[in-house]
Formats: sequence, C-alpha cells, structure tokens
Amino acid sequence: MQKITILIHCKDQKGIIAAVTTFIARVEGNIMYIDQHVDVEQNVFFMRLECEFANHKITIESLKEEFDKTLAADFNMSWDLYNQEQKPKMALFVSKYDHCLFDILGRYSAGELNVEIPVIISNHNDLRSIAERFDIPFHCVPFTKDNKEEGEAKQIELLKRYEINFIVLARYMQIITPKLIELYENRIINIHHSFLPAFPGAKPYHSAFKRGVKIIGATSHYVTEELDEGPIIEQDIARVSHIHSVEDFIMKGRDLERIVLARAIKLHSERKTMVYSNKTVVFS
Repeated sequence: MQKITILIHCKDQKGIIAAVTTFIARVEGNIMYIDQHVDVEQNVFFMRLECEFANHKITIESLKEEFDKTLAADFNMSWDLYNQEQKPKMALFVSKYDHCLFDILGRYSAGELNVEIPVIISNHNDLRSIAERFDIPFHCVPFTKDNKEEGEAKQIELLKRYEINFIVLARYMQIITPKLIELYENRIINIHHSFLPAFPGAKPYHSAFKRGVKIIGATSHYVTEELDEGPIIEQDIARVSHIHSVEDFIMKGRDLERIVLARAIKLHSERKTMVYSNKTVVFS
C-alpha cells in the first residue's frame, strides 16, 4: 500500500475540491484525510490530502505527471506530492547549548520524529560527544565574520553530500547566510524566546525578570533574511510570577524551546505546513 500526501494552494475558485477528489478516484486512490482552508482576504485556497494507493503499478512519478497534466494546469496550482514512507533528511545546526539537541535526539531515538538525521553541523566542537553518543556524523565548521564565505561553502557542501531536505537550528548562534536561505527556502527552522523584540540581547530572561513579566514563551519559525521574522510554525507560553527567580525563567524557557521546536519539526516532516505571504497554514 503506497501512502501519498498532497499539498495544494492556488487562487480560490469553484470546483477545486471536486476536481481533486475525482482525480484521486480515477487513479484508484483512497482518500484517508482531507482538509482545506480559504484565506478570504487574499482569495487563496489551501488543501492537504493523505491518500492510499493499492495498485503498485501507480508510481509517485506517474502520479505527479498525471496530476500536473490533467489538474494542476487547469487551476494554476502550486503543489507538492510526497511519499509518506520516504522520511525527509534533517540536518541539525548547533553551537554550545545542548538542551534542544538532547531533546531532538531523544525523540529521534524513540521513533517520535518522522525524519532521518544524517549529520550534525556546528561552529564549535563542544557538542561532538553528544553526536558520537547517538552515532551521528558531526562536522565542525568554524563560522565568524572573517570566514563567512568559506564557512558557507563548507556548510553547503555537507548539506549536498548528505542529501539534506531541511535544516533545524537547535540553538545555533550564528546568522544564516542569504545564499543558504535561498537554497533552503521555507526549509530552515529556528527557535527563539518570545520576548523579541521587547527584550533582545544576550540576557533576555534577566531583562524580563527585572520588568516583572507574567508570561514567557517560545516561537519556532522558518528562517528568512529578516532576522527572527519568518513565518511562524508553532508557539507556546508558560506563566511566571514574582515567586520565580531568573533561574526559573531560564529553565521554563528552555522547556518551552524543546517542546515548541519538536512540534515544529513534527509538523514540517509530516508535511502539515504551507507558507504563503510570510504566514503559515498549519493543518492538524
């Protein structure tokens, strides 16, 4: 049984759902899940389907060709079609913080994430032992303002070598270069605290503590050239009060970062996110 996920967006118009479901029936598919959304302001239609195909003569390549020829062109669709059995390959970028890395690798080892992790890339050697513990290749690529071009070239070479589909910045403390962002548009996921832009800088939790904030949070988003302003995938919050210390703030913040980043990875790897106009449509 071949399982396929289809993502579609196009101008909203009559007959899209009927045409897509008729197509699936005609190619001997069975729809297991279907959801759609219309952005009324921009008049854009979004759709996600999960289908099963019992006929082994139908390949993903033939489906793509038939879908493009008989359906996508008629509605001027932007679309993607994925084999659910083929796990996307995810590269992890890290620096010195280890809490997100440990959490991702723990979930990965437990089979909670529908991904392969062929490589971990870092600008420091501090976390090499963690990668070795999980038997994942680790590459240290120094990256400073003086060697950006060299560092970028090495990163891209590694990503191509390991055939990476998307990148996760697990507290990677360097700005991603425009060329890498272009190569992996809407396929680089970052995590940060949700104080931005109110409490920027090296010690946001200390600044927030001094202001007596009542809520802290974490945001996971796709990376764009506008720092920390890419399309948001997932967010969560925790309440704090005067009884909590700065250390409590930091601990709660790191817990949120772990959870929110893991959710974003899961949503992306299961093809449940669609990006449009610097926003995301996230299907359940």
